[in-house]
Amino acid sequence: MKHLLKAIFVLIFVINMSCTQHTVNCEIQTSKGNILIELYPNKAPITVSNFLKYVDNKLYDNSSFFRVCTLKNEADRDIKIEVIQGGNVEESKTFPPIKMETTEQTGIKHVNGTISMARNGPDTATSQFFICINDQPELDYQGKRNPDGQGFAAFGKVVQGMDVVLEIQKQTEEDQYLLDPIPIKTVKRTE
Repeated sequence: MKHLLKAIFVLIFVINMSCTQHTVNCEIQTSKGNILIELYPNKAPITVSNFLKYVDNKLYDNSSFFRVCTLKNEADRDIKIEVIQGGNVEESKTFPPIKMETTEQTGIKHVNGTISMARNGPDTATSQFFICINDQPELDYQGKRNPDGQGFAAFGKVVQGMDVVLEIQKQTEEDQYLLDPIPIKTVKRTE
């Protein structure tokens, strides 16, 4: 009986650990190289589910990284950020906007390599996402980048390919928009 109880406790521990550490991996294939990302559906279920709808329906295929924020092109802003933005799906093919999961709710902060949803106001995110370059705490809940203080919905991070992210950020831009957007060939699950 003692061994049975010990086995049950070990099984519960293993199940609990696997549930709390569940991630979904995806690969963003671009003309500059591939970016492997890890998503956190246990922490940001609405945001991850939304992103995966675009992935599974191949809607990111042939989209692009089209916008870059650098310290240089953000010089006139009080709150500067460094990100690359992509996922510009044709408007007629986007899904309805999702409820915003703030960093206060998820605990996922905007640190180097974080992937997060672009938005205009709360509950307006659809397909576009961005990847942080260096830590960007002003994009978190109560950060000052957005006047509403809600921040942005972070939902994963880059686990391989930050060199590709940095290469995209270095491309020629005008008013933060790349003169030659970097094609996203596809985004696919890798698990």
